Amino acid sequence: MKYLKNYIIISVMLLTLSVTGQERVFTALDSVYLTDSKLKEFSTGRNLISISDSLLRNNSALLTNMLNFNTPVYFKENGLGMVSSPSFRGTGASQTAVLWNGININSQFNGQLDFNTVNVGAYSEISVRGGGGSVVYGTGAIGGSVHLNTRLTYEDQQTHNLFLQYGSYNTKDARYHFKLGTDQWSLNLALSRNSSDNDYDYPNDSKNLNGQFENTALNVGLGFKINNKNSIRIFSELFDGERHFSLIRASETATKYQDLNSKNLLEWESRFGEFTSITRLAYLDEYYKYFGNLNYDSFTFGRAQTFIAKYDLSYSVTDDLTLNTVLTNTNTTGEGSSLGENDRNIFAAALLMKHQLGSDFKYELGFRKEATANYESPFLFSVGATKDFSDFFSLNVNASRNFRIPTYNDLYWSSAGNPDLHPEKSLQGQLGAVLNFNSLRLNITGYYNSVRDMIRWLPGSDGVWRPVNEDEVQIYGLESALNWFKNFKYNHQVSLNATYAYTLSENKGTGYQLIYVPFHKATASLNYNYKRLHTNLQFLYVGSVFTRSDNNSRYNLNAYSVGNFSLGYRLGKSEKIELGWRINNFLDTEYQSVENRWMPGRNYTMYLNFKL
Repeated sequence: MKYLKNYIIISVMLLTLSVTGQERVFTALDSVYLTDSKLKEFSTGRNLISISDSLLRNNSALLTNMLNFNTPVYFKENGLGMVSSPSFRGTGASQTAVLWNGININSQFNGQLDFNTVNVGAYSEISVRGGGGSVVYGTGAIGGSVHLNTRLTYEDQQTHNLFLQYGSYNTKDARYHFKLGTDQWSLNLALSRNSSDNDYDYPNDSKNLNGQFENTALNVGLGFKINNKNSIRIFSELFDGERHFSLIRASETATKYQDLNSKNLLEWESRFGEFTSITRLAYLDEYYKYFGNLNYDSFTFGRAQTFIAKYDLSYSVTDDLTLNTVLTNTNTTGEGSSLGENDRNIFAAALLMKHQLGSDFKYELGFRKEATANYESPFLFSVGATKDFSDFFSLNVNASRNFRIPTYNDLYWSSAGNPDLHPEKSLQGQLGAVLNFNSLRLNITGYYNSVRDMIRWLPGSDGVWRPVNEDEVQIYGLESALNWFKNFKYNHQVSLNATYAYTLSENKGTGYQLIYVPFHKATASLNYNYKRLHTNLQFLYVGSVFTRSDNNSRYNLNAYSVGNFSLGYRLGKSEKIELGWRINNFLDTEYQSVENRWMPGRNYTMYLNFKL
């Protein structure tokens, strides 16, 4: 009966698109295409932080570092390059969705992405969106979402960009970006390689042992316009990484972890009359090996293969009103040393509407329902609006219901998985204000989020840890982002970007703050350019965090501040070669974001950037 109910809801959502409207002149495809179009089209009432490829070079190759110094997202790392977990608006790592060209790539095994297994050199643009997004992006988008995108540009071009960097601890970073195209087709290729001995000193006169890592990523985007109404796009990525896990004590057993992941996406876009149709087929392959003792060749493994079929149909009722329906079928087959073989199929339907009322008010609505045999899926909704009161001031509001599905580990782990788990459910709202004055922009957002049926692994009466729907968490706080840019006489340019987050994330039953959620986090980045010279100064402040669920202050991790500085100079008549130097943690701060897992002190890198 529940499946009949689900499909009735889905059918009603689809029937709402059976409307007619006036015929309008066809609009040609844009010269720049970003496949995750929903990110900008359906983010009314939200704040987006977009980081361009030029800014990516001011940070290390690992995604954790780049987001940590430029966004309100907090990260806990088991040492530099080790396992990295985000906390977005006070939620857990599995409650942050990661999208690759619009496709959710959170792990099928643990529901999260390790941000130190992502090389930023493989992408054209990285964006962060705060707040729930499950209506558009599905499971995990409770605290927010991170978007990794490849940009296709349809214009006559042939560009090469080679970035080489070498630093302390024998750290090597190489990124090559190639673009080729015409007004009919576009190729975007990115190849990146990052490795490090990672043997930095600890404050207690020991070293980071067994911490070496290396990874290689290849990302390809290819687009072709068949005619002025049809185009085909192909995106593919391969990531190959090996990482040893740092030891707390020299007496511990050395271990390592290998990843081999591939992502593939085929898109066909067609426009006819007032309709735009996009058919997507995706294949994701997630494979890992864990070696529990480096002295032996034995390992445990896990592999998940996911096939996604997605149909996106939008209808422009008028110039100001758009309806959009999205049908998605996701089939996953998983196996592993402690999982056996299991598969699941999820069908989802979403209906979106966006309406512009006059020049100063717009709003959007969204609904989503999933059907699967593995759990009872909730009905999801989203509503957002933006009102411009003047050129200087606007207000935005957003409310949504979101969810996270149980993972393969939660459901199927040998002798411990719980097939009766319910999805985590979130009900949240936010109110924000945007102030624009000359070249300054300030965004302030207050939010509230109630998360029910949170999944926790707890010991049973037999001593075996099992997942259960246990906690209810209430989260509220404030986020702000400031951007300022100014051109001065004689080619002087200065820009400032800053963020601040205040977060209360409490277990509703106990009133205690969740562990590894700081009350305060702030970032700032100051850039100065003069002719061939440019400098960048970064600061990161993270407040103290609890490491015990009873908030015992004896085990707090202290607050810390970290600063980075870089200096670059462009050479030659064409200024296409840049030589630069960077000092990381120039304050030589002794800090850790996970208990007993120290981060490196002051260290240095040099880089060369070639543009042809």
